Amino acid sequence: MQPFSYTSPRSAQEAVATFANAGRGARFIAGGTTLYDLMKLDVEHPGHLIDITAIEGLNGIDSSGEHLRFETLALMSAVAADSVVARDYPVLAEALLKAASQQIRNMATVGGNLLQKTRCMYFRNGANGVYPCNKRQPGSGCAAIGGLDRGQAILGASGSCTAVSPGDWPVALLAMDASIEVLGPQGSRTLPVGDLYRLPGNTPHLEFTLEPGEMITAIVVPKSPAGLRSTYHKIRDRESYAFALASAAVALETDGDVVTKARIALGGVATRPWRALDAEQVLIGKRLTPDIALAAGHAAFNDARPGRHNGFKAELGARTIGDALLIASERNRT
Repeated sequence: MQPFSYTSPRSAQEAVATFANAGRGARFIAGGTTLYDLMKLDVEHPGHLIDITAIEGLNGIDSSGEHLRFETLALMSAVAADSVVARDYPVLAEALLKAASQQIRNMATVGGNLLQKTRCMYFRNGANGVYPCNKRQPGSGCAAIGGLDRGQAILGASGSCTAVSPGDWPVALLAMDASIEVLGPQGSRTLPVGDLYRLPGNTPHLEFTLEPGEMITAIVVPKSPAGLRSTYHKIRDRESYAFALASAAVALETDGDVVTKARIALGGVATRPWRALDAEQVLIGKRLTPDIALAAGHAAFNDARPGRHNGFKAELGARTIGDALLIASERNRT
């Protein structure tokens, strides 16, 4: 274990100021379910940990107004159990409940979960230099390209990196048009949750658009009737405690049986939470049948670029979308 210093600020402003004084070796920490893991694997080497869990007022859940508002330290388990979220926005509750074990959900925060690192085995297990990884050591190469790539991305990959974005919660938030509030040395700003994530391109080590010292303070989800007809459908190697091979977050608005609005986001198949715009266009103005649902699923993978062992993800992902659409369409029928 590498030595590090530690502080526990009492306000978000103090946390940001502490980061600025500590420099680039600093890391914010909340639930710690990712950072501690990567420190033990010798992937992350923070010089200073800024523990934000003692900050009061950053763990609230407010579902009473025109928006759902989740402060960054709200626990995944608490948000999933909120009565309004569970009843009116099943896509959000299901993404959280399918994300991890109960023990982890009782520790992990909804803000920290957005910054989860990839589960690519070459990134996580190559700190000893055996496997090159551009995400861990820029310019070293990517062992997954031409290697064991069953779990890698088929959408958004580049010649430098094919690592899958691992989250469930960000995918559901993308489908619900969520935004995040951020506080940093230059003040506060708001951005769509999809804009938090970068494509790997030639710089896969730059995963997020946060500036140094910025921290997520809240997640805001606009209330929408589409929440009532929504679902998060996740396919994985085993039923629990596993990351997605393919997942789909779906939210629909309909006029009778005809789809008027659709939002579809994908997980497990792309280098960042992925909005399936082509799939959405297939649905608009049509009656949702099994054939149309599957056609939308296939459209989502028009630009897929499979590797040696992960080509199955295109068909699996298409059928995951198709099933999710049919599940969502049956909800809230009167």
